[in-house]
Amino acid sequence: MGILSFDSRRAGKTPGVKSCGLGQTMSGVNVAMRRTLLSCTSLARNGLIVLGGTLASFVPARADDLPLLQAVSTLFDFNRQEIAVLTTALAPLGFSVLAAILLMRTRVGAARNEARLRADIGELQAQADRFRALLFAEPQILISWPAGDNRPQISGDTALLMPQEFQQHQPQRILAFGTWLPPEPALQMDHAVDALREAGEGFLLNLTTSNGRAIEAMGRAIGGQAIVRIRELSGLRRELAETNLRHKALLEETEMLRGFAAAAPWPIWAKRAKGGLSYANAAYARATEAVSTADAIDRDLELLDSGDRSDMDRALNGPTAFNARLPIVVSGERRIHDVHALNVAGGSMGIAIDASEATALRAALVRMAEAHRRTLDQLSSGVAVFDGQRRLAFYNDSYRRLWDLDRAFLDSNPDDSSVLDRLRAARKVPEQPDFRAWKAKLHEAYRAVEPEKDTWYLPDGRAVSVVTTPNPEGGVTYLFDDVTESLELARRFDGLIRVQRETLDNLAEAVAVFGSNGRAQLFNPAFAKMWNLSPEALREQPHIETVEVWCTPLVDDAKIWRAIREAITAIENRVEVPLKLERRDGSVLDCMTMPLPDGATMLTFQDITDTENVERALRERNEALETADQMKVDFVHHVSYELRSPLTTIIGFAHFLSDPVTGPLTPKQAEYLGYITASTNALLAIINNILDLATIDAGAMSLNLGSVDIRKTIEAAAEGIQDRLATDRIQLRVDIDSNIGSFVGDERRVVQVLYNLLANAVGFSPQDAIIGLSARRTDHIVVFTVTDSGPGIPPDVKDKVFDWFESHSHGSRHRGAGLGLSLVRSFVELHGGKVRVDSIVGNGTTVTCDFPVDQTAHRNAAE
Repeated sequence: MGILSFDSRRAGKTPGVKSCGLGQTMSGVNVAMRRTLLSCTSLARNGLIVLGGTLASFVPARADDLPLLQAVSTLFDFNRQEIAVLTTALAPLGFSVLAAILLMRTRVGAARNEARLRADIGELQAQADRFRALLFAEPQILISWPAGDNRPQISGDTALLMPQEFQQHQPQRILAFGTWLPPEPALQMDHAVDALREAGEGFLLNLTTSNGRAIEAMGRAIGGQAIVRIRELSGLRRELAETNLRHKALLEETEMLRGFAAAAPWPIWAKRAKGGLSYANAAYARATEAVSTADAIDRDLELLDSGDRSDMDRALNGPTAFNARLPIVVSGERRIHDVHALNVAGGSMGIAIDASEATALRAALVRMAEAHRRTLDQLSSGVAVFDGQRRLAFYNDSYRRLWDLDRAFLDSNPDDSSVLDRLRAARKVPEQPDFRAWKAKLHEAYRAVEPEKDTWYLPDGRAVSVVTTPNPEGGVTYLFDDVTESLELARRFDGLIRVQRETLDNLAEAVAVFGSNGRAQLFNPAFAKMWNLSPEALREQPHIETVEVWCTPLVDDAKIWRAIREAITAIENRVEVPLKLERRDGSVLDCMTMPLPDGATMLTFQDITDTENVERALRERNEALETADQMKVDFVHHVSYELRSPLTTIIGFAHFLSDPVTGPLTPKQAEYLGYITASTNALLAIINNILDLATIDAGAMSLNLGSVDIRKTIEAAAEGIQDRLATDRIQLRVDIDSNIGSFVGDERRVVQVLYNLLANAVGFSPQDAIIGLSARRTDHIVVFTVTDSGPGIPPDVKDKVFDWFESHSHGSRHRGAGLGLSLVRSFVELHGGKVRVDSIVGNGTTVTCDFPVDQTAHRNAAE
């Protein structure tokens, strides 16, 4: 008898087979086999039971065994006791018979079961072929991993995914997803298969292979196996898959948009076609002061006022959307919002974006732009701004005046080329051999990054500085400056610098300029030569302390060098400092520190050795002359004093003799005595004048100030010359202001001044002439004027008339010592006044004396 074996584990736990319906067929075969085996086992078990016990213990295992057992029971119709005895007696015979019967029954059943099994296997094979044909009716691949086994079983059309050489020799490479999938889908497939095998997580992926095929990969865990099915999508299935993907993407996009709308900080709403809110986000609820979005929808709260809603409804009833900037009250504060609404399927949607800050910034920007425009209009530089389309966007008045362009033309926003063409036609741009190339190069500024600077030399002789600056938002800003005068000034400055340089280099004086940092900035060759310094060393801009060290061998006077250092480095009290340096070589230098406006200090050194020697000689001579003059004054003073004593005696005796008490005199004696008296009086006056001049020169003269009556003073002076007026038949005319009054002075000295002036006028005037004396008063001075009709004073003598002992008759009768006018000037100047002489030769002389009215104010001012 043959034994049929079957791997129930392998056949019953194949998820792929079960999924295709093969599991039921295999289950039928399994049942038939199980029945056959159970029949044999049951009979054997029953036989053993019969032989080992009683028939009562015989328990049929199958319903088919019942007739056989009944036949045995009928054949052997015994009661229990008999059966027990009979069984014991006939046990060996019964066993043999029963074994034979069972063997025959087993062979018959086995043959019957074998036939039945063969029929079931054939039917199962046909059914499996039908299912395989159905399963692989379209290109697909099945990959299965049994539980606990890492070796996959691959079946299906691998040509769907792999090249031909891999199908024949390396079909396992289908599991290397990177060989037939792009990197990202391959990584996605790896993660999905790992999750399926490790955790039993199913998946469904729509992928595209490296050769462009659309496939579907589905993974499931069935009966302890991990199965992956891969098939190509085509036709309706592909469309269905794409539709599913689009639907899924649409759902995801919808959820994303809903999440965005809910989280957006701007009020967003949707309305039905017939009105009424159908959607509102949280910002809308806050703006309308609703408890929640549901509350806003239920209460149908409106964000806009009635007028704005009416405008929005009218706009939405037409084909256009609604866009407006409206004020909206949010949380009790009125703010500006940009409201946008449009029609959608089934109604309309809208959003309100807070534009308050943007509005404020725009207004500030407008104000700033206007301020910039006003500022640019005040500039002397011409400014022109061209936008990204190269059209004139802004210009100031200086630009229009510089190029003399018509305002209407500029206001028409011409392009850059048109402006240049007009300037070229007016010959207001530089002459160019290739104007087009020059203009193209100028327009490169629109593509430049950095500003460019150039100078245009115009045909009319002007020079214009041009700066082109690219604008960040596109376009170019032109900045024009008329630099004609600047260039001319620069040329003049360069010329002056060269002249200054040449002048300094050719000066005999040594000149050096030190900066505020104490370093030499400029020097001339005379400076280097005077101090025996190297020009190369001076060009290194040494510090004044270094220069001092270099110059110490010639001048070793620390005090002088400290004064020079302080003059150069001082910050405050910068003043000129004169210095005199005596060098060891015997030369003498005159030094002067001169502060300059830029903080520098100029040092000048002049060799005054010869001048110093001459000055020393002149000083010694002057001292000798002063000594001699002092000796002369002392001599005159001494002689005058010595002469005055005997003269006083003579005058006294002359008066004594003329007195009748002494006795009568003969006429001749009286005449001689008169001559003696007149001569002694004249000599006494001269001696007194000499003494007064000597006293004034010695600085010992003082005035006896008091109130001077001008009329009485003039009368006293005129009375003193009456005898001479009568002798020479000269007439005196006195002209005094009615309100002449008085002034403060020394009355005796004033009378002396007027007397000397009148005596001088009488002496130079011819007989029968007229002399004049006038007095007038101003706010601050009293003016005395004496005129005569004498021969006048020649110009070469005019400056000497006030010197001592200067007497020139010029053909007149005047004879004198030449002291009168000297005393006049001395006394007037002692009063703080002035004397001046006006004379024309042949027309007489006028002497004017000015006395200050208030001597106290004069002295205070002098002090």
